[in-house]
Amino acid sequence: MREILFETSVVNGDGVDGIAYVDRADGLRVVTSNPVSSRPGTNPEELLGLAFATCMNATIKAVLKREQLENDSKVIVDVQLKRDESDNSYYFDVVLKAMIEGMAVAEAEPIVKQAEKRCPVSKLLQGADTLTIKTVPYQ
Repeated sequence: MREILFETSVVNGDGVDGIAYVDRADGLRVVTSNPVSSRPGTNPEELLGLAFATCMNATIKAVLKREQLENDSKVIVDVQLKRDESDNSYYFDVVLKAMIEGMAVAEAEPIVKQAEKRCPVSKLLQGADTLTIKTVPYQ
C-alpha cells in the first residue's frame, strides 16, 4: 500500500449557491456562486483553474530545480463552461498555457511535457478531449 502524503476532506452542501469548505478548524471557506450569475463567489470553473495552474506550475518549478535551472515559470489556465447540445449537459473546455522565462518554446516544451506527466491534477485530467496543454512564449 502506498503511503498517504497528504489527505483532505472538502464539504459542499449548497451546490453553487452557498459555502464550500475544507473540513478542519482552520480550513479554507469559500463562498460559491453560479458562474452565470452576478452574485459574488467562486465556482467550479475557477477552482479547477486554480488547482490546475498551481499544481502544474509547482511541478514545472520542481523539474527546473532538478535540472539545476533558475528560470521563472508561469501557468495560465482558461476554463470555459460549455453546453453539450447532444444531451443538454455541460462540460469544461480547459486550455493550459505554460511558459518559462528565458527559454524558447522549443526549449521549454520538454520541461512542460515532463511536468504534465508528473503533475497530479494533469494526471487526473489526462485523456480528456476537452483539455489542451500548450507551451507558449513567456509573457
